[in-house]
Amino acid sequence: MERGLFWLPLLIIFFWLAWQGSKEYQKVEAYRTWAEQFDRAKYDIYAVLGQKDNSITWGKPTAKGLIQLQTFSLVDVQEIQLLVDEKVVDINLLPNKGRSIELEFIFSESDKSVKVPFTEIPLAAEWGKFLQGALQNIHR
Repeated sequence: MERGLFWLPLLIIFFWLAWQGSKEYQKVEAYRTWAEQFDRAKYDIYAVLGQKDNSITWGKPTAKGLIQLQTFSLVDVQEIQLLVDEKVVDINLLPNKGRSIELEFIFSESDKSVKVPFTEIPLAAEWGKFLQGALQNIHR
């Protein structure tokens, strides 16, 4: 009986891990299907981001699919900033770590901005550099 009591928690943990893995697989598969329509796309646990020509679409991944999808045009964007812990960071001088990492898109027509969360600073910086280059090409 002692052995049964010992193995029961391990069995429960195993099934819980398998269930979590299944949920994550569903998220990735929903993203993969969604990302096919874009020239460039990214997935992480906080957000999905897709770029096609001058359109940027982002949202949140869930096991049932992507939710809260928003689309905007780079034509309407005035500036793109990398924020680490709510502070603007130079893309060429990246900090080693941060709790909150976001790309902020500041629009020219209003005080409105969109913040897209990232899990890794280098990934956010890579996207920031690429999109800033695209933004400069638009405003020439």
